[in-house]
Parts: sequence; C-alpha cells; structure tokens
Amino acid sequence: NGVAWNETHHCRLLAGLVPDQFQMCRRNLEVMHSIVRAARQTKSVCQQTFADMSVWLGREEGHVAPFFPGTRESAFVYALAAAAVTHSIAQACTSGELPLCSCGSVPSEVPGPDFRWGGCGDNLSYGLQLGAAFADSPLKSSKLGTQALKAMNLHNNGVGRQVLSDSLDTKCKCHGVSGSCSVKTCWKGLPDLGEIASDLKSKYLTAIKVTHRLIGPRKQLIPKEMDVRPVKETDLVYLINSPDYCILNLHLGSLGTQDRQCNKTSAGSDSCNLMCCGRGYNAYTEEVVERCHCKYHWCCYVVCKKCRRKVERYVCK
Repeated sequence: NGVAWNETHHCRLLAGLVPDQFQMCRRNLEVMHSIVRAARQTKSVCQQTFADMSVWLGREEGHVAPFFPGTRESAFVYALAAAAVTHSIAQACTSGELPLCSCGSVPSEVPGPDFRWGGCGDNLSYGLQLGAAFADSPLKSSKLGTQALKAMNLHNNGVGRQVLSDSLDTKCKCHGVSGSCSVKTCWKGLPDLGEIASDLKSKYLTAIKVTHRLIGPRKQLIPKEMDVRPVKETDLVYLINSPDYCILNLHLGSLGTQDRQCNKTSAGSDSCNLMCCGRGYNAYTEEVVERCHCKYHWCCYVVCKKCRRKVERYVCK
C-alpha cells in the first residue's frame, strides 16, 4: 500500500471499515501503516503455516478461497489477524515509527546478576490497547452475523492476543572485551509472527466445537459435547464443521479444486497430489508466445523476435 497516511481522507480508501474503525483511523493516522502491514502479514504467514493444507487457502495467484464463517479455519484466521495487528503496532513503537509511543516499559522483575535491563523492548501494552480496539470493534458494532458468531470471533481474537502476550520473551545483547559477554543488556521482545502462527496452528488442530447457550444471567460459549473440558482463554473455538474444501460447494463457501492448475514436479502445497485431493489430474499442452533473440541497437532500442514454444500444463480432475 503506497498511501503515506498523512491525510484523514486516506481512511476512505480502506474498504470495509466500520464507523468505529473509521473514527480510529482518523484519530490515529500514523498507526494505519502498521495495520495495513499486519493485514498483508496475516495472509502470507497464513499461507506459509498451512502450506501442507493449502486446499482451503486457495493458493493460486490472485485467488483466495473464502473460509466459511464459524469454522475452525475461520477461528485460526481471526486469531492470527488479531495477533498480527497487535504485533505490528508493538514493534512500530520500538522502531520509532509512531510518535505517540516508544519502547516498552522496563520489566518489573529483578534482573539477574549477569545482566541488566536496557535496550528497547517491544511495546506490547500499547499494541494490545490499539490492536484490540481496531480488531474487535467490527464485531461489537456490526449488525451482521449472529450473536454466537460474534462471540466466537471475539473469543478467538482474544486467543490470538493471549498467545502473543505469552510469547513475550527476554532477549539479550552481549557487551565486554572481544565479545566476552561479561555484561548483558536485556529487554522484552516478541518473536516473529510465524512463531505465533505455529502456536495457533496447534490450537487450530485441537479447537473445541462450541454452542452459545444461556448459562446463568448471560450467554456463554460452552463445549458442544458434554464430556469436553470447559473452554479456556487460550482455546480456539468453532461453531460448525468445515466443508470439504476439495469439492465445489458455493453454499458452504468452498470453491473446490477441480480445474485448478497444479505442479506435477512439486512436492509442496501446489503439487498435483495435494491440490487435486487424490482425484488425479489432466495434462494439456499450451502454446506460449515469448520475446526472444533480442538485440540491442545503438542508440537506443532493442529489437526482438517472437518465439513460440509448447508448455505442458496440469489441472485437477
């Protein structure tokens, strides 16, 4: 995103902002670069984390398969996006990108005998404050979706931020003659977002199916199955089973993988074996026209010929 974020009308360029987010954008223009960056990171890290399960991500260029609301895939994406926004803002404070915040506060715990607190820690508290305000406001103000779905998404947003908070760790730099490390300066820092996504993937695999039911004075998310332990603040939750992402079902938000291009020689997520869900694939030959035999003429232009060559392509059955 090439927007400089120095004018309030830039907030109108972001599609899909709810009124609360729009107002936050206008009041905190300098933070918007971090939020846009977090959205991009969420997409790329999500794809890296689920490279072995890419059918539901829809990894073709320019094509992202929708994940159906209420599923465990949706739970993962909400949690990762909420963590990414907080992570991006917290580190933007540290790098001096944001004028209204700076390094995180000095830790309250007493330093060890071999190190002292110093450096510039990630400002997690500021990231949590603004990140939660931005990520949760659509769920609190929107009239779209059921109460159960809003409760699920708010819970999973919280899980993402909790996993991020738990990951804050002590990082150190050595000082001393010839790197002897006689003195260490340490601070509290966050890991890469990929590490957070890896933790959330484990939680995705053990996510709890829940129902939104009146317990006492208010509705709560409780396990659908009676023999499952109560939901904790670090458990991802979902309401409905995922569709079969291998099969076209527009009602359930699945685009399927039939006719998707795959790579016969790849062992990764774009391989014909994974992409085609074991159904096999068809091969066809395509003729492509390319520039070739280019020659530079003094001065100052290049003349090329056009060459045709045949390329073998593969698509899922």
